[in-house]
Amino acid sequence: MSIKVGDTLPQATVNIFKEGPQAIDTTRLFAGKNIVLFAVPGAFTPTCSARHLPGYVEALDAFKARGIEVACLSVNDAFVMSAWGKSQNAPEGLHLIADGNAAFTRALGLELDATGFGMGTRAQRFALYAEDGVVKGLWIEAPGEFKVSSAEYVLAQL
Repeated sequence: MSIKVGDTLPQATVNIFKEGPQAIDTTRLFAGKNIVLFAVPGAFTPTCSARHLPGYVEALDAFKARGIEVACLSVNDAFVMSAWGKSQNAPEGLHLIADGNAAFTRALGLELDATGFGMGTRAQRFALYAEDGVVKGLWIEAPGEFKVSSAEYVLAQL
């Protein structure tokens, strides 16, 4: 069962890249923050690189103006997320979260079986808005679509 509006984000360990991979507890990561978390099936994949992350890069100031931080989650390692962020000119204010073992993605109930494409377990494409770790908005894409998790759509919902 997937997370829903009103639920508290689950506890898991993820990684961010700061002069190397650093483990961080999701409870600490989301505590006391208003944050939009969007997930992509994979760094360097077509829609993720051409539309999803670039949309949030472009809209980052609009989110910040509302007091909202932005984070991107993918079932990749921290080195890949760092390299992808650099290749996409992602500013430091946009958090790139590596969920290498899909622990957080599974705890959210939003995993995607991409073994048929040779990609193993990945995150479904989604976005959520949380205040102090409590989900206030959740937008999960239908398979193969990119609409409700876009920066433009999420901004319009907030």
